[in-house]
Amino acid sequence: MKRKILFCFGVIGLVVASAKSYTMELMTPAMLGGMELKPGEYSVEVVEHKAVIRNGKLHGEAPVELQTAESKYGVTSVLLRNVEGKMHIQEIHLGGTKTRLVFTE
Repeated sequence: MKRKILFCFGVIGLVVASAKSYTMELMTPAMLGGMELKPGEYSVEVVEHKAVIRNGKLHGEAPVELQTAESKYGVTSVLLRNVEGKMHIQEIHLGGTKTRLVFTE
């Protein structure tokens, strides 16, 4: 019985540990989905096909596609596009990885 309980905790720990969190910084206000993000530092976590963005109590989600680049990104950078006078997050390139998050909104 004890082994089953320890095994369950081990599996739960692996699932939680597999979700990686990254940090990004916005220098200008930007939209992500229907949410406006103010300048500041945010944590980004990818859960299934959604990016979860957090800054204190602010919490939002947006559909995302993970893509792999040919080489690692040196720093985390945010690619914005102007839509009707508002900046929207189009991609996030994760520093130290070959991963880019492409928002599919």
